Amino acid sequence: MNLEKVIFGFFVVLALTLNFGFFLGEMDNPAHHSVYELFAVIVVNVIATALKFGDRSQIGAVLLATSLVAVLELFAAAIYWVSAVHITGTGLTPDVMASIISLTGGALLANVISTIILVSETLFNRL
Repeated sequence: MNLEKVIFGFFVVLALTLNFGFFLGEMDNPAHHSVYELFAVIVVNVIATALKFGDRSQIGAVLLATSLVAVLELFAAAIYWVSAVHITGTGLTPDVMASIISLTGGALLANVISTIILVSETLFNRL
């Protein structure tokens, strides 16, 4: 068993599951979405993205692209959260929370695509 591949797979799947955990809940209810969980999602996605650098294959490029999309959307959600709460002072209104959750939903989709590619690549390498 290759420890590097285990760690890589671990972070890809952890990024997906944490993102799903944050996304789950009523879209406009801030009580269902923790800022700490969003922070954890961002950190794990950045780690997963860093692990994808260095792979020179076409699949590696697509995996990196999906990770970059996820990180971009998560950073946008975090910036929107910070600006709504601390800069403009509007707070976490249902509209603001729905926008944040929509952005994390895009990141979730990118993580799903990344995980599907990882699993399919693993299956094809086994055959």
